[in-house]
Amino acid sequence: MKAIQIYETGGPEVLRLADLPIPQPGPGQVLIRVEATGVNFIEIYFRKGVYKASLPLTLGSEAAGTVEELGPGVNGFKAGDSVASVSVMGSYAEYALVPAAQLVKVPDGLTPEQAAAAMLQGMTAHYLAYSTFPLKAGDTALVHAGAGGVGLLLTQMAKLRGGRVIATTSTEEKAALAKQAGADHVIGYERFPERAREITGGEGMAAVYDGVGKATFLDGFDALAPTGRMILYGSASGQPDPVDPGLLQSHGSVYLQRPMLGTYTRTPQLLRELAQQLFELIAIGAVKVRIGARYPLERARQAQEDLEARRTTGKLLLIP
Repeated sequence: MKAIQIYETGGPEVLRLADLPIPQPGPGQVLIRVEATGVNFIEIYFRKGVYKASLPLTLGSEAAGTVEELGPGVNGFKAGDSVASVSVMGSYAEYALVPAAQLVKVPDGLTPEQAAAAMLQGMTAHYLAYSTFPLKAGDTALVHAGAGGVGLLLTQMAKLRGGRVIATTSTEEKAALAKQAGADHVIGYERFPERAREITGGEGMAAVYDGVGKATFLDGFDALAPTGRMILYGSASGQPDPVDPGLLQSHGSVYLQRPMLGTYTRTPQLLRELAQQLFELIAIGAVKVRIGARYPLERARQAQEDLEARRTTGKLLLIP
């Protein structure tokens, strides 16, 4: 099978197209034929060596495809099932293994591309809007990177909750996409706290959803209303500096959260419930998944370069 591996850490040039044997499922594992692979920043972090892993490494963890073979002790799945996961063991490949406990079935009516594009970013957007801070009618939220994969989905879900959304974007093209997703106002990053406060008549945000990190994090506190929520769920621009707890007091007894998807999917039941809720919203058309670009597997380098350079909107997919 074809797969994308790294044999050393570094820039995009370390990505190599390899020819590997198809893996065999062990106890509790499922072999899937990969039909669409999600491209995410975490693979860039592994490629650079920010996150450590044994080499050589087949990159990737998010994918959708078809069950090919079950390992010993696996129940609840059969060959031919359409499935998806964010815990694939090397999804930049034509075939991959998945722990059965981390696998979900994809309902009829959803394509593998939709499922692969929705799993990580869609479940993230869902827990942010429905669980981490359950938005309610009248709440105003600031969504950073409003034209990104999570941003577009989070904006739609925030609107479903009855919230008002102010989105930040870096270009006019991205601003148009954020508006299409339902953002009430779209602003740039320059002076965003002041502009957000102006829009709300000085009230400030009930929540700031920040997946950008270092470049926006500290300024975001100035956009919060008293007792508002600063929710840092990612760090695309780098990890923010440590926060003095006194900052929370001085900005109006605000809250700081650093959630992660793994907490909300820590059991197979929680994972499948969250995925089902997400898939239902997509199936009825309440949430639309934007696929920004599709790349053949052998063009994984280009996909990562485009993602890292912020040249993309929506979700990027590799198609084996």
